[in-house]
Amino acid sequence: MGKSGYDDPGFYSNRELSWVLFDKRVLSEAKDKNNPLFERLKFLSITASNLDEFFMVRVASLNDMINAGYDKPDIAGMTPGRQLKELYPATHELVEQQYAIYNRSILPQLLNAGLRVIEKHEKLTDAEAAYVDQFYEENIYPVLTPMAVDSSRPFPLIRNKTLNIGALMKKKNSSGEVDDNGLEFAMVQVPGVLSRIVQLPPRNEGEKTVILLEEVIERNIQKLFLNYDIVCSHPFRIMRNADFSLEEDEAEDLLKEIEKQLKMRQWGQAIRLEVEQGMDQRLLNIIKEELSIVDEEIYQIAGPLDLTFLMKMYALPGFDHLKEHSYEKPQQVPEFPDGCDIFEQIQKGDILLHHPYETFSPVVDFIRQAARDKDVLAIKQTLYRVSGNSPIIAALAQAAENGKQVSVLVELKARFDEENNIVWAKMLEKAGCHVIYGLVGLKTHSKITLVVRREEDGIRRYVHLGTGNYNDSTAKLYTDVGLFTCSSSIGEDATAVFNMLSGYSEPLFWNKLSIAPLWLKDRFLHLIGREKEHAKAGRGGHIIAKINSLCDKEIIEALYEAAAAGVKIELIIRGICCLKTGLPGIGDKITVRSIVGNFLEHCRIFYFENDGKPEYYCASADWMPRNLERRVEIMFPVENPKLREKLMNILSTQLKDTMKAHILMPDGSYEKIDRRGKECVNAQLEFGRLALQAAKGKDEAVQQRVFIPEIHHE
Repeated sequence: MGKSGYDDPGFYSNRELSWVLFDKRVLSEAKDKNNPLFERLKFLSITASNLDEFFMVRVASLNDMINAGYDKPDIAGMTPGRQLKELYPATHELVEQQYAIYNRSILPQLLNAGLRVIEKHEKLTDAEAAYVDQFYEENIYPVLTPMAVDSSRPFPLIRNKTLNIGALMKKKNSSGEVDDNGLEFAMVQVPGVLSRIVQLPPRNEGEKTVILLEEVIERNIQKLFLNYDIVCSHPFRIMRNADFSLEEDEAEDLLKEIEKQLKMRQWGQAIRLEVEQGMDQRLLNIIKEELSIVDEEIYQIAGPLDLTFLMKMYALPGFDHLKEHSYEKPQQVPEFPDGCDIFEQIQKGDILLHHPYETFSPVVDFIRQAARDKDVLAIKQTLYRVSGNSPIIAALAQAAENGKQVSVLVELKARFDEENNIVWAKMLEKAGCHVIYGLVGLKTHSKITLVVRREEDGIRRYVHLGTGNYNDSTAKLYTDVGLFTCSSSIGEDATAVFNMLSGYSEPLFWNKLSIAPLWLKDRFLHLIGREKEHAKAGRGGHIIAKINSLCDKEIIEALYEAAAAGVKIELIIRGICCLKTGLPGIGDKITVRSIVGNFLEHCRIFYFENDGKPEYYCASADWMPRNLERRVEIMFPVENPKLREKLMNILSTQLKDTMKAHILMPDGSYEKIDRRGKECVNAQLEFGRLALQAAKGKDEAVQQRVFIPEIHHE
């Protein structure tokens, strides 16, 4: 045993296997008959999208480690090789569960609801077949590029995540039976520029009929290879390693280096192959050999490949009654009435927003007003992920054009947003903004905006700090909190943050903000340790932490020690959790719950009881080594009593959730709460009700009751 007594790998769960359990929790929402049918479609699509990214990044990373001969075990004692060995059956099982839900539950219920999905082109009626063939000729055929493979045409480069149809064919007029040696391989990419959902004339009144694009192409594939007989054709899809690494010290121009790496992402090592179940073995062997794929990396799919198309199905008109309407759109914040002077409102006192229940508009308006205000001298902001047509980017560009000093730190290394970030970073530079392209060796993940304004009594600094990105699109889908303040001490710290980012000058002391990678981790360890000391002295102790992921060994050890000393620890962790519950000497002192609902839980909120003098914090960071040691992150205190009450309500309501909460059991599994005899509490719907109540007044809000669905016990 090491100094902590918790060095044994048996005290920890593997990060990657914990992630698979998270995606299974999302999948359970697709299975849950209490959810409206089209919400279940959406959850099923999300599990597929999650799994894609998991393979491109996490599985790819394990492959890289194995290829490099790295065999150091993780905190759970598992080498990269052993992790992959356990991940393959776990992910195969997950995929089987996805398609069992799709085929046995979703498809029949869609038909009952008036949406007929024709799974195979062979099932088309004569009239539908004629319609499909004409549609193919007019809309699809001109876009396709058939590719044959022979001595003069090598096996084509297949792009990451593209859906393709592979075929085996033989020249026409050949005599006798099919000779494998006479077979030739050909393929065609299913074009991503066309809608994957093709609507057909309905068979019955009040019904919609659809077929997938690849089925239409497969039905007509003979027309692409006129001099051949098609022996077989099947869809397939590959996933490639997309986790590029940058030698930043070597890269003279980070912008150019990332642009180069983005192109390489399309052609990285193939790490997963999805094929239609029952694919001709001869065709499969060719693809497998060309891509150097092993059997464990092949996923035989009993249904359409790439279920992310279900998000497009969700958007089909005419099915609103099968979607969640228990809450309204994001509500106006009472502290920011229409047409108000945002700076005046912040001067009255700190303001805390809870998205998406409360609108993100004040954050956008904050930048817009600052861009136009003659008294604003400077705007400084960190940007990690923003929407494609971001109003914040437009406002920053306008501010620079209006002569303001605008400094923007753009994180080019925000995974899968690199291309988007490069485009608008260049646009900001053209508008006259000073753009900083991140820091060498660190990702800047903090969310902070500083507006410097000249006022009658001198310079005043206005600050916005958040747990989520400055992305007006995801702010409607992710739960986050953001704080507006003109506190002079936080203003000083905000200035120090930007000076540190632009000039590497760290101040001698900080007032309120805790910064990673400098000392945020030490701060967390101190706060956890302080609760332990209170408990040891008989004063009790209580920690509540709401985060996305927990996999930092030192933090977990500190939590174990605090719990063993008597501290009550309640963790609300959406995704990965490497901590275990029910350990000897700790018992039920640590509880972990995961909430998977209509919105993606993204807030990071921390409560430390501190012997009756409680402290509340919000942060951009999770309890992960990458956040605490390799990223620029910010934690900020919330000190206003009313705002603390608001944060405690968020935490306590989620701790009471009986509808969407999954509890981590001592055996490492997650179980939904047995709701029989318990009050039905859906935290997300409750927050929607509270936002409505605050925006419209209590009496009107009470009339718009939160809908709690009937409970089915399966």
